[in-house]
Amino acid sequence: MSKPRDRRFPDRETIVAFIRTHPGQTGTREIAREFGLKNADRIELKKILRDLADDGTIVKRGRKLRQAEETLPPTLMADITGRDSDGELLATPTEWDEEAGTPPKIRIHVPRRAKPGTAAGVGDRALLRIEATEPGDSAPYRARVIKVIEHTRSRILGIYRALPQGGGRLEPVDKKQAGRELNIAKADSAGAEDGDLVSAELVRTRGFGLASGRVKERLGSLATEKAVSLIAIHAHDIPQVFTPAALREAEAAKPAALRGREDWRALPLVTIDPPDAKDHDDAVHAAPDEDPNNEGGAVVTVAIADVAYYVRPESALDHDALKRGNSVYFPDRVVPMLPERISNDLCSLVPGQARGALAVRLVIGPDGRKRSHTFHRILMRSAAKLNYAQAQAAIDGNPDDVTGPLLAPVLKPLYAAYALVKRARDERDPLDLELPERKILLNPDGTVDRVIVPERLDAHRLIEEFMILANVAAAETLEKKDLPLIYRVHDEPTVEKVHNLREFLKTLDMSFAKSGALKPEQFNRVLDQVKGHDSESLVNEVVLRSQAQAEYSAENYGHFGLNLRRYAHFTSPIRRYADLIVHRALIRALGLGDGALPATETAETLAEVAAQISVTERRAMKAERETADRLIAHFLADRIGNIFGGRISGVTRAGLFVKLTDTGADGLIPIRSLGTEYFNYDESRHALVGSRSGSMHKLGDVVEVRLVEAVPLAGALRFELLSGGLAGPRDPRRREGRNRKGMRGSQNAHAKVHSKAHPGRKPRKTSRKPGKSTAGKPKKGKS
Repeated sequence: MSKPRDRRFPDRETIVAFIRTHPGQTGTREIAREFGLKNADRIELKKILRDLADDGTIVKRGRKLRQAEETLPPTLMADITGRDSDGELLATPTEWDEEAGTPPKIRIHVPRRAKPGTAAGVGDRALLRIEATEPGDSAPYRARVIKVIEHTRSRILGIYRALPQGGGRLEPVDKKQAGRELNIAKADSAGAEDGDLVSAELVRTRGFGLASGRVKERLGSLATEKAVSLIAIHAHDIPQVFTPAALREAEAAKPAALRGREDWRALPLVTIDPPDAKDHDDAVHAAPDEDPNNEGGAVVTVAIADVAYYVRPESALDHDALKRGNSVYFPDRVVPMLPERISNDLCSLVPGQARGALAVRLVIGPDGRKRSHTFHRILMRSAAKLNYAQAQAAIDGNPDDVTGPLLAPVLKPLYAAYALVKRARDERDPLDLELPERKILLNPDGTVDRVIVPERLDAHRLIEEFMILANVAAAETLEKKDLPLIYRVHDEPTVEKVHNLREFLKTLDMSFAKSGALKPEQFNRVLDQVKGHDSESLVNEVVLRSQAQAEYSAENYGHFGLNLRRYAHFTSPIRRYADLIVHRALIRALGLGDGALPATETAETLAEVAAQISVTERRAMKAERETADRLIAHFLADRIGNIFGGRISGVTRAGLFVKLTDTGADGLIPIRSLGTEYFNYDESRHALVGSRSGSMHKLGDVVEVRLVEAVPLAGALRFELLSGGLAGPRDPRRREGRNRKGMRGSQNAHAKVHSKAHPGRKPRKTSRKPGKSTAGKPKKGKS
């Protein structure tokens, strides 16, 4: 940035112009330096910036500012959707918050001589380098392809439906391909039977009639849970087979030796994980600090499996791990980021076995704050493998044969150190949402046994806080060494989402701060007011929806939810590629030996990696959620007509979404089934309001519903509402029969939901006959 030349106070247009020419690099400090503003001027500058943010002219990302139009980051994953009138490729962001409106168009510049791996076409997914176009351009952004991530798939996953005359039809399970059935000739069916889940390939297309396909693989019957998880794996193109080269590297790997490491095998580190954990990549230890200058403090050690020792940059294992981005967890299986030889053997910190690790030693003061830290490359030996309930039971006075000998020397010091850390955590006051997570338990045959909400214990919180400390230490060390890294970032909520939250809270006679910098504690004060009240679940859900979604980035704009200025994932390199990058960077920064981050890795190249693994993380989340939905729909399919208790979890113009209390399953109550009157959608109150009676159904209401339909293939449920709505005044502005946002406005939305639940069927837009599915699921907020 240039030196200040004019010390007159800049006007709004000048400030916006400066922000526009330095996107993502500019904050209050940089603007003040550019225009030579002194301390007294900064108060006025902050007021102008706040006004610009409030009216939507600029957007704030952490401490940095951008012009509002420049909402896309410089590196982005996008899907190529078509061509413009000039034949140039057009793309839209792969991940886009629907509440932000229509995703922006990106015009792709294709050079005459494309580099290898950058030749893209319609239907492909690619990593792009983005820049804004001039005002008036047909597309707000232009881009060049950095790398094609995924070409148009020719293989299709679907359900084989046998025909009486031989052969059959393939119903795709991907909702985007709904209605595009394939004709399968008998000779091309590979012996598939009616109801089989199969993988097929397109063999030819026709101008008229159905396209033809050939079955390549029979994956099993949908009656088994195995097939249900395979739907998500194939639908989201999650790699589940490692390349032969990666498997050879994994099998050839040898256990880490002491050479080049510190010997910490005598330190009684322990792993504390869920009882069904398949890998154990983090271990902890704590002891009182013997330094007289830190009386009452503690020394906490966090040791993480040394994955970087086995997975070297540019190796076959590395390429496979980056393609996956992360492990994906289903109720019956794990699709791992690394082969089992690495994840479940050499890098699993099993008791009694020497294992290589990267460890951080954290010195905690009596106030719970971290005073210092050091990183070490070590050889360790886990003293025990514990689960959360087991560790907690020992502390609560019920030790077993394993925890009994560890209680005094290991567990009590861990909990004492956690008590210190918790004190500092409470002062930091991170976002404290109460959103219980449900877990699906399976029978031996793979069917659903029951759904539970595991109890949150201090053992869980202990591990979480120690891991957060380790992640902060990693980010601080790499920043101090001026090395590039991938941050875990979480932006503060947008002005629009905060406004919507404020308007919603008004309906509950609650207020939210209108001025000043946003902080998690402001949201926590709201959450504290509703603890123990009927509206607690509702307010937690709405606050969650107001938040941005966490992601990976080479640019640091802080972690709003944790209320931390710098944060990087370090603690799970077995299952997250971002952590592996951080391990390599630490090895390079501290000269710890082999497996270091190459010098060719820069902030620019890591921005590309961050964009890619942010997408694979979203992919995993969607696949896990859709599999849970399908499993629950299978579980409830034989309970049509049963009555369930639940809570309204979403309100749209299509109707009400209800989450069942027992299973956490979501289903739709179509707006047309609510009664004989028209219902208006009240966005500010998250409610549907009867135009004649004023009867109201709003987000968070406790209701009783009857299950009308279950569609396991789509993971969709449809309910009938049995509870009456809350009484309210009739809206005098509405006349029955002229509601454009109520009943009539809902028909198209209803039809879309129907088509997702029943691929291949055309909904009757005006039909009110029972039995037509309108099942679906609401879009959740991002966190």
